[in-house]
Amino acid sequence: MTAPADSARSRAGLSLFASPQTRYWLLIAPALLLMGVFYIYPIGRVLWMSVTVPAPGLDNYELLASSTSIQRMLWTTARISVLTTIFTLLLAYVVAYALVHSSPRVQRWMFLGVLVPLWISVLVRAFAWFVLLRREGLINSALMATGVTDSPLSLIWNETGVMIGMVHYMLPLGILPIFSNMRDIDQRCIAAARGLGASRFEAFWRVFLPLSLPGVVGASILVFIFSLGFFVTPALLGGGKTLMIAEYIKVQILEVVRWGVASMLAAILLIVIGVLLAALSRLVNLRKLFGAG
Repeated sequence: MTAPADSARSRAGLSLFASPQTRYWLLIAPALLLMGVFYIYPIGRVLWMSVTVPAPGLDNYELLASSTSIQRMLWTTARISVLTTIFTLLLAYVVAYALVHSSPRVQRWMFLGVLVPLWISVLVRAFAWFVLLRREGLINSALMATGVTDSPLSLIWNETGVMIGMVHYMLPLGILPIFSNMRDIDQRCIAAARGLGASRFEAFWRVFLPLSLPGVVGASILVFIFSLGFFVTPALLGGGKTLMIAEYIKVQILEVVRWGVASMLAAILLIVIGVLLAALSRLVNLRKLFGAG
């Protein structure tokens, strides 16, 4: 009697182990473990340090209302991120519109021009803009040679240089979501508007532009999120005079050694990005936006 009972229990255990749900959890367990160790735990530590270092409480968060330097840095970060997003969207919309209405051959070459910068290190691109924008650089030399200006323009070590470098980096991130949305617009809608007597501009303004707004919204939040945490380009082209939140966190950790303040700012950045991603998920399909479906 004991042997059949043990055999039945073994078969039941094997069937439970072989169930689809069990196999599913066994397959994703390594990924969940890695995410917990290398992602969730460090983020949890940052959040914990923000309320415990140097002493338990919300003293670090009170600096948001009392520290002039932190308020100035946050305002600089928000201003540069918003302006970078606006300029990026304007340029990205034009390029995406040209891509959609180009022939396949021209489209391939344009895509190459859009994607190549993504394969070049951000550090290399920042140094390239440093060479172009400095007082003795190619841009100032060309402007003075053509008589446009009598003296070199201040294009670096300020917000102008930072935004130029950031817009250049963010352009592919703005172009691709907008193009993806524009490509799905039924061109028969535009033809129908033209057939009903609308001019080219009216068909674009009343039909094409509203239909392309989901891609614009998705690109704007994506570019803004990347702009908030940008480090290399502001550090190099800003020259320490244009301090954004990522560089400010680095200063707090490596130079001032205020881990609590740095953790608080990192937590604030994390919360803001989480809220923006949640808002983005309500407006567009994140899987499609990031190329997962």
